[in-house]
Amino acid sequence: MKYFIKTFGCQQNHSDTERISSDFKARGYKKAKSYKDANFVIINTCMIRQSAENRVYGLVNNLGKIKNEKIKKKQVYKIIITGCMIGLAFRDKTGEYLKLLKKRLPYADEFMPIEEVGFNLEPVRSDKVSAWVPISNGCNNFCTFCIVPFTRGREISRPYKNIIDECKELKKKGYKNIMLLGQNVNSYGADLILPASVIPNEVRDLVTEGSVKKTYFRKLKIENLNMNENFKLKIENYKPVYVRHLGRYRIPTLFPQLLDEVAKMGFEKVEFMSSNPWDFSDELIKVIAENKNISRTLHLPVQSGDDNVLKRMNRWYSAREYLALISKLKTQISKLKITTDIIVGFCGETDLEFESTVKLCKKVGFRWAYISMYSPRFNTAATKVFKDDISHIIKKKRWLILDDLINKPHLKKYNKMIK
Repeated sequence: MKYFIKTFGCQQNHSDTERISSDFKARGYKKAKSYKDANFVIINTCMIRQSAENRVYGLVNNLGKIKNEKIKKKQVYKIIITGCMIGLAFRDKTGEYLKLLKKRLPYADEFMPIEEVGFNLEPVRSDKVSAWVPISNGCNNFCTFCIVPFTRGREISRPYKNIIDECKELKKKGYKNIMLLGQNVNSYGADLILPASVIPNEVRDLVTEGSVKKTYFRKLKIENLNMNENFKLKIENYKPVYVRHLGRYRIPTLFPQLLDEVAKMGFEKVEFMSSNPWDFSDELIKVIAENKNISRTLHLPVQSGDDNVLKRMNRWYSAREYLALISKLKTQISKLKITTDIIVGFCGETDLEFESTVKLCKKVGFRWAYISMYSPRFNTAATKVFKDDISHIIKKKRWLILDDLINKPHLKKYNKMIK
């Protein structure tokens, strides 16, 4: 039996595919060269935008022709759908999305939640130089435009020791580069420290610079609290850093310590993806500055440069705060390049609000921007509360403006270099 995997989406999806491949390999299956050569076709889906979802529908319908030919020849040919689309289908309590998938994907034989593929087997890595290492899965932030909390669920951190052991093993095998992956890597470890019932929004109300609710800390069984500028908790051998936001301590994170430990293993290059502006602690900046092998290209999604749009997006920072963070990063980390994510045409975005984004981009000087035109996503707050009232023509126009401003100049430089 042979298997073939098609992956859509981000690095996290590609990392998941490596684990899926190891699962099929453990069953004795061999990797096929193409869709036609396979007995099992696994499609690892993405649905960050409608266009990604549509590509899955188109592919499966085309595979239906191959499946019918195989069936006539009495050959095994099964189509398995996994990834984000299935994550949403199994988390949607109404069952509406699962019904929609069954209707639009009549040739699919199985819907497999990615959680069924664990970390008990070593991933099948095609790259022998660079490796992806997932450190967490899911997200607690619930930006109004984002489907991730519904496709991958709440943020769950992998055990600290497991990550360290995997990185050490990769170093022994001669891997030179490593990338730590998560939907929000710089909040890694919060769920390993906090009670399961506590979510980030509640933490901001429970923990402040001036006062602490004692009942909350009784749950954590923490002694000798010292709420000051260097506030840290000592739990086992870990030293969580409390990230401050809007004048309050928001979450504890183990990411600065984890990143520092991985960087000191001797990899030529250490990267991480993706980080969140409001969880970027001073301690994390210090770790990056002190370890020269940590990449000087940092991905820091801004999404919009206008405060009103950011509020509608449920992004917990202002344009001013984002720019202040960029200034701090550039001051402390030499030769730093910033890449970002930007959404144009979000619900209600006016010309003036878009112009604020243009101004912010000019001030930052992004090395690259992954620009997307807003598209409504099933079950997100934006779909329920706002109207997708910006025409495709305007979205495309704004996309082109930012692409010309940010990406085109770098493409021209790159093309000159390779010539």
